[in-house]
Amino acid sequence: MRAFPPRLPQQPIFYPVTTREYAIKIARDWNVLASGSGFVTRFEVDADLLARYPVETAGGRAHQEYWIPAEEMDAFNAAIVGAIEVTDQFGQEA
Repeated sequence: MRAFPPRLPQQPIFYPVTTREYAIKIARDWNVLASGSGFVTRFEVDADLLARYPVETAGGRAHQEYWIPAEEMDAFNAAIVGAIEVTDQFGQEA
């Protein structure tokens, strides 16, 4: 993959997280319960674009993420360097 899909109307923000551990927790513990499967991805983003967004803490120091507004996903996707790689799978798809 080279880009993330547009957000759905009920998803006004894209939340890329800062650590693999946090991504695994979301995929394994939350997404599997909600939809039956969860995936962890790894990708690089141009630092100049990413610097526009502060790192947000969602519930604790280990839960850090960026909040990318849905209307800015085209710019975010254009700033992805290389491919988006799936590194972990959980649930039915595993």
